[in-house]
Amino acid sequence: MNTNDLNLFEAVAHHGSFTRAAEAMFTVQSNVTARIKNLEEEFGAPLFTRTNRKVELTTAGETLIRYSKQLNQLLDEAKRSISKSDIVRGRIKIGFLETMMTIKGPELVNELSARFPFVELDFRSAMRETLINDVLNYRLDAAFVPAPLDIPELEQIKIKDEQVVVVAPGDCENLDELLNKQPLKTIVFDQGCVFRARLDSWLVSKGIAQYHKTVMNSVEGVVNFIEAGIGFSFLPAEIISTFYSARKIKTFSLPKELGLMTTILIYRKDVPPTPALKAFISFCNNGN
Repeated sequence: MNTNDLNLFEAVAHHGSFTRAAEAMFTVQSNVTARIKNLEEEFGAPLFTRTNRKVELTTAGETLIRYSKQLNQLLDEAKRSISKSDIVRGRIKIGFLETMMTIKGPELVNELSARFPFVELDFRSAMRETLINDVLNYRLDAAFVPAPLDIPELEQIKIKDEQVVVVAPGDCENLDELLNKQPLKTIVFDQGCVFRARLDSWLVSKGIAQYHKTVMNSVEGVVNFIEAGIGFSFLPAEIISTFYSARKIKTFSLPKELGLMTTILIYRKDVPPTPALKAFISFCNNGN
């Protein structure tokens, strides 16, 4: 076993695929498969469960990946100590909701690169549950997700509070008019979206169980459909004021329990953060 074997092992865990891991590590799949087999023989336990659709860590694999990340951190610290360099280097994988990535992504890249120019950010957008699972399964180093969250394995830092609003076509006068339309039409993201869940809860509280849904996969698409008068949605107020204030749409406030959303940064407690992740956490924790 060598550090390259562990890097290949981490790549398979991250991508959930031997083929994609090989592509990411600039090697061939047969090499990845052989190295993982050697690791499994060396440790005397299967490290992955393999199906036609995906590859996932076993309990033994989860144990090994924790040690692998600790070893990589120790090697990084050794290199910095020997070279007597205070420069923080490394690559970190960070997850976002698409709406937050739209707002905060460019700002984070600009400000972090100014402070830590040798830290590379690899962003991924997904639904809340996917982001949480990817952090738990070591595919992401950290992720920004809406609170509340109660998972003992995860550390969490409060990042910000934001307002969620009803976004309606520009000719809508009030919420009563909106809700009285027949058929009632909504523009939503796919299942698992926190904004869709809040919209569903709000309509249920109004006694509305049946309504038409048009599913979109981008903020731009949602706004375009709302502006065209096709329906309404829930979105962060900041994203509307920042990017869509000139559009023919209108926003309405919501009760606090639905309108206030707290974003937290999550990462695993059992894996010591790398210098790059430490820098990122410190950067976010200082209100940036």
